[in-house]
Amino acid sequence: MFRYSTISMIALAVATPVVAQETNPDADDIVVTASGIEQPGDEVGQAITVIDADTIETRQTIDVVDLLATTPGIRFNRTGTTGSVTGVSIRGAETTQTLVLIDGVKVNDPSGIGDGYDFGHLLTGNIRRIEVLRGSNSVVHGSQAIGGVVNVMTATPGSGFAGGASAEYGYSDTVNARADLSGTTGPVSGSIGGAYFRTDGISSAAVGTERDGYENIAANARLKVAFSDALSLDLRGYYINADLDFDSFFGAPADSADVARLDQYVGYAGLNLGLFDGRFTSRAAVTWMRNERDYFFVRGTAPDFGYKGTNLRFEYQGVVAPADTARLVFGYEHERPEYDFFGFGSTDSQKANIDSVYALAIVQPLAGLSLTGGVRHDDHNQFGGATTFGANANYSPNGGATNVRLSYGEGFKAPSLFQLYDSFSGNAALRPERSKSYDVGIDQSLADGRALVSLTAFLRNTTDQINFDNATFTYGNIDRTRAKGIEATLALKPVDALNVTASYSYIDARDRSGRPAFDGKRLPRRAAHAVSLSADHDWSFGLSAGATVTMVGDSFDNATNMVRLDGYALAGVRASFAVTERIEVYGRVDNLFDADYATAFNFGTYGRAAHGGVRARF
Repeated sequence: MFRYSTISMIALAVATPVVAQETNPDADDIVVTASGIEQPGDEVGQAITVIDADTIETRQTIDVVDLLATTPGIRFNRTGTTGSVTGVSIRGAETTQTLVLIDGVKVNDPSGIGDGYDFGHLLTGNIRRIEVLRGSNSVVHGSQAIGGVVNVMTATPGSGFAGGASAEYGYSDTVNARADLSGTTGPVSGSIGGAYFRTDGISSAAVGTERDGYENIAANARLKVAFSDALSLDLRGYYINADLDFDSFFGAPADSADVARLDQYVGYAGLNLGLFDGRFTSRAAVTWMRNERDYFFVRGTAPDFGYKGTNLRFEYQGVVAPADTARLVFGYEHERPEYDFFGFGSTDSQKANIDSVYALAIVQPLAGLSLTGGVRHDDHNQFGGATTFGANANYSPNGGATNVRLSYGEGFKAPSLFQLYDSFSGNAALRPERSKSYDVGIDQSLADGRALVSLTAFLRNTTDQINFDNATFTYGNIDRTRAKGIEATLALKPVDALNVTASYSYIDARDRSGRPAFDGKRLPRRAAHAVSLSADHDWSFGLSAGATVTMVGDSFDNATNMVRLDGYALAGVRASFAVTERIEVYGRVDNLFDADYATAFNFGTYGRAAHGGVRARF
């Protein structure tokens, strides 16, 4: 069993360097997740982690969730082989309280019990940037941004033409390949990419012997047409087709022949207009997301049951900048989530309409001080309205070397269509879940930017949390939860060739419902302590090598804290070698010491696994 004290973990975090792109962004970074518009990092008072393209390529990671796991405040659980159901919790919130965007489109699934997003099918493929906002932020993002926001982006086309491709092979007959092409000519820019992944996998049942295979095909495309300096059209699309063997068991774990298939469609079409030398900009867009999930008890038969979740949104956003030191962001959104179910001799279809308005002011009244505040109102045709507020501040007395951050954010999560309307367990009287989130932090740059220290303390209270009521056999607003903790990161680049990275977070997430069996207990699958340490070095003759160590403390698999999940430590090593300026070979070994661990009770995890491949760029 892997155990350690809070004091020892804090000492490790403070003593270990962390890469700059995985801490709060500095003044040279531009982020979009905090306010919905591009902002320099030193304007933002909220805690944001940026995982850039270089980090994604260097780490050689297949799953997006494995990248997220090395950032502070993130906990995850996966139910077996690659592609299995995977949830991400931010600062101890429920996995259904994580809002997920892909290229600006909200992709949380309306056909899920809690509208959560399954990260199991989201592979790194052609993803080139991830922003993780920690803390409640419903003013900008609406429903589900209680724990925070994960914003996933594909590459934006640059000037000229470029392309790349990679292919790798490894453990369990795993094949992973991707290719992309982008270019700009005159007023038109665009990109297109595709990725393919297949593996024989592992048994999703921890004691099983039959491997559960997985196949994933993903495609992405962007097109931007600048009709003039003021008017442009922006089109984006993302698609995932997945086929998963999984083990479905009740009671004792066992192999099974179950199969799940997914088609996920993501689309964005927007018009951008800028007037008065950029003092007033407008964006009007339509976004569309559709998840089609079919489940088979035996492969080769007709689906036994399935779900379709669709979300059609209209968005308008305006930005007024009356002065260089002030901006007003305002907008209107209409959202129409729908879900359909078939199976076991019945069908069900439900839908809702949500109208939202919001306004956000960003001002710099003094040199080095940025203040942000806003309000949002959402009107749901079933449960009524929800109003949320948020405010944050960032102050730098020395031109960005020191940033002091303060943030207050409110969040809400609308009841899912299943929770409202299910014929057996639905409750049309449900209220939205609500949260209040506070954090304070400081970022300190040292040694001319070669070192960056960041420390954040946070507290979140959630009320009216929806859970299944075993007394009435329906969903009800019966839970209260509290999460508090600290996040520490440190970045060091002593020489240009060396990056050493680490992050630490302590999360105390507990039930505060007052129910005797649960009150005061730790929330399931949310370890209190987690540390990640990485180091990468580039040699002058073309070799790069690195390693990552991740340590996660003990947690519990159930709400009564009767089933323990032991803590674990994982180590991985990687290397790449530039054969030419455009061709590179690479390889890695994951779980180097073949640790036996679990992120969900009775579900399998990978042991030691080696992979190797080649990349080409032009």
